[in-house]
Amino acid sequence: MTKISKQLSGIAGEYFVAAEISRRGYLAAITLRNSDGIDILVSNPNGDKSISIQVKTTQNKRKWVLTQKVENETSDKKFFIFVNIPLDKNLAPEYLIIKSTDLASKIYSGHRSWLNSPGKKGQKRNNTNIRQFDPQYFNKDELLDWTQLIDIIEKL
Repeated sequence: MTKISKQLSGIAGEYFVAAEISRRGYLAAITLRNSDGIDILVSNPNGDKSISIQVKTTQNKRKWVLTQKVENETSDKKFFIFVNIPLDKNLAPEYLIIKSTDLASKIYSGHRSWLNSPGKKGQKRNNTNIRQFDPQYFNKDELLDWTQLIDIIEKL
C-alpha cells in the first residue's frame, strides 16, 4: 500500500470532512485553493448558523505540521479538523476536531514550554516558525467528536 501525493492527500482530507458534514445534514462548501486559512464553509440548511473549518491531512501518522500563524487564531466560529488517512484503503480516516482558539492557546503554551526546555545536548533551543499538532498533548475534552461539533453549530 503506497502513499498518495501530499496534494491529493490534502484534497482527499477536505472531501472526507465535507462528506461527514453533509452526512449530518449540513451544507459544506469547499473553498477555492487560494482561500488562506479556511478550507470549508459550513452552514445549516437555513443559512443562519455557520462556521469555518481548516483541514490538515496526513497519511498513516498522528502528527501534523503547522506554522506559528496558528497561535493567532481568535474566532470562536473556526475549527481545525486533523485527518489521518490510513494507508490501507479499506480503513476509514481518523478525524480530530478542535476549536481554533483552543488549538491556538495550547500550541502557544506548548511551544513556549519547548523553547524553555534544554535540547538533547543541554543547549538552548532556537525559535522557529514550525509548530506541531500531536493529539497526545491534548486533553480529551479539548478534542471534539462530530456530534459535539454539530451541537456547537446548533447553539450559535
